[in-house]
Amino acid sequence: MKLNTKNFGKIEIKEEDIIYFPDGILGFEEEKQFVIINNEDEQNPFHWLQSVQNPELAFVIINPFFVFPDYDIILPKSAQDKLKIEDKKDVVIYSIVVVPEDMEKMTTNLSGPIVINAEKKLGKQVILDDDRYTTKHYVFQQRAQDRSV
Repeated sequence: MKLNTKNFGKIEIKEEDIIYFPDGILGFEEEKQFVIINNEDEQNPFHWLQSVQNPELAFVIINPFFVFPDYDIILPKSAQDKLKIEDKKDVVIYSIVVVPEDMEKMTTNLSGPIVINAEKKLGKQVILDDDRYTTKHYVFQQRAQDRSV
């Protein structure tokens, strides 16, 4: 299937790679279908969550454990039920990244991770009730702290 995107032009995707978000993404509740476009550079941890319906809409995402190895979340039972999670090995977690003009100030949202049941192709942005995390954790600041320890 051909998918038209603003950032990547026309790309070929497989229908079975489409992830259904019953509730959409916060602020984009009408957007229900997305695909993950992986970065071709395997050393680059940033990927894209591209809307299937809206070529203009793509979120930069990252595996939050790459930046914050101690990231520890407990998925609410309601989210587990909505995503039909039966085995934790089927769960993939990403966080949305905000990329400002000054790349050193790049942040990621750890309080609202994107949780995907890779087996069932269901996704949900889960809002955590955990005051350890905010919507703006600096990506590069944390990596620099890790390197200096």
